[in-house]
Amino acid sequence: MKKIILAFIPLIFSSFLYAADIIDEWDWVVPPEKPELLNYIVDNETALLILDIEELTCNKDRRPRCLETVPNIENTLKKARSNGVFVVYSLTPKGTKDTILPPVKPIGDEPIVNASVNKFLNTDLDKVLKDRNIKKLIITGTAANGAVLFTATEAAQRGYLIVVPVDGISADLYGEQAVIYTLLNGPGTRNKVLLTRTNMIKF
Repeated sequence: MKKIILAFIPLIFSSFLYAADIIDEWDWVVPPEKPELLNYIVDNETALLILDIEELTCNKDRRPRCLETVPNIENTLKKARSNGVFVVYSLTPKGTKDTILPPVKPIGDEPIVNASVNKFLNTDLDKVLKDRNIKKLIITGTAANGAVLFTATEAAQRGYLIVVPVDGISADLYGEQAVIYTLLNGPGTRNKVLLTRTNMIKF
């Protein structure tokens, strides 16, 4: 009997040494509760960012969900312009002004920055915003798990309030959900993000 007990000791001990990781528990992960959407009232410290709505990133083959957001972004853009809200665009490194989708093309001297996923990195975006005394950013565009996530995180670190309309960002479904969760709960953006829809933004 003593030998049997001794034989089981290494098995018991090894079970304490092994801790299940996220891959082991993948199928048991329960989605978080659906977050609350809030109204947002635009003021003169608010700017609208339209990120990477261009032919390369927003098309039916690569990201069809992006095309579904374009009318929402277009409607928000029209309201922003008619109310004098500052509008800033971004492009991927390969994008040009001509590749921005027609419904949301920039007009006049609306600024455009070219960068990878973090639109503050190696651009003058922060200066452009600070020169206008902008403190709050409505961030729209694609990809949600690329430009939106990384630009919003950087903006929050720089002290901006972030407003994210869920019908104005796009990726795949899981990517969008993961980004929303990360923005609302991550240490870099927690308490600095307001979640809304484009029709809940009041100009």
